[in-house]
Amino acid sequence: MTGAKTVGDSGVSGGRLPDIRDVRRAQERLRGVINTTSLQPSRTLSEQSGGEVWLKPENLQRTGSFKMRGAYNKIASLSPVERARGVITFSSGNHAQAVACAAALLGARSVVVMPEDAVSVKVAATRGYGAEVVFAGLNSLQREAYAKELHVKHGYTIVPPFDDPAIIAGQGTAGLEIMEEMPGLDLILVPCGGGGLLSGIALAARSVKSDIEVIGVEPEGAADARDSLTAGRVIESEAQTICDGLRTKRVGFLNFEVMRRYVSRMVTVSDDATIEALRFLALRARLVVEPSGAVAVAAILSGAVPVQGKRAAAVLSGGNVDAELFARAVAGEQQVR
Repeated sequence: MTGAKTVGDSGVSGGRLPDIRDVRRAQERLRGVINTTSLQPSRTLSEQSGGEVWLKPENLQRTGSFKMRGAYNKIASLSPVERARGVITFSSGNHAQAVACAAALLGARSVVVMPEDAVSVKVAATRGYGAEVVFAGLNSLQREAYAKELHVKHGYTIVPPFDDPAIIAGQGTAGLEIMEEMPGLDLILVPCGGGGLLSGIALAARSVKSDIEVIGVEPEGAADARDSLTAGRVIESEAQTICDGLRTKRVGFLNFEVMRRYVSRMVTVSDDATIEALRFLALRARLVVEPSGAVAVAAILSGAVPVQGKRAAAVLSGGNVDAELFARAVAGEQQVR
């Protein structure tokens, strides 16, 4: 945990812990709004791993990632007065697009604080959905602080990217879909940045089937969730990884509490393994996936999570990838950065 520091005890921040009833209510709220991303079998990955592997393609979700689930659920649950004030969020890109789209659908103004080095395709898409984009800093805490300043100044309602019960419940609907479609699964592998998707899927899946393994996957250079669960409290660390969507400095406090209860374990993968997984998905599964969305498959391909003799689902969390990076990865170039 070099360079890591404790930022708080394991207390809950931001509200009560969500439960499976919240996830089911979110599923009803999202019906007809989001895409139901059906599991896709991967024969090649199954043959290589010795297991039966299915892909959950949230890269095909509305706005290109799972984030639409939580963003819409949160904004739809606000009061008319809260929505009328406008909403604000802080995001490296996928949550930004989801908030912008959800706000537009629900008739609310949206402002998004993005990092100064945000991926251009994500900035353009966020603006395309109608949001006002402002830039602040290079890490998640800097943009969060600026968003809170604007919240105080203008009265916007904050829509956090992960540390919120409605966000967690919305992301958990992906887990309900998985279990409804494939109730006999042995394990689910889920990318982890701030922990919204992982905590939501773990809550939903293990509420349906208590003995299923839910494994979180992080980049080696951004393993704060692993370190936090090991330490028993939220740990902040510097994130250095090609996975821009997983560069959060820490997991959410609510997310952490849910993860402690429901996540089986955490594993890490290298950036090289992630790029190889991105290339595999493009060439063998014909799926466009961003690095952050490829880490679950990287865990299988690299052997970080053995799945021999098991039925496993790997969540592809998003597909909003920089075109140049994607082209270099698919071409098999040695340095993809």
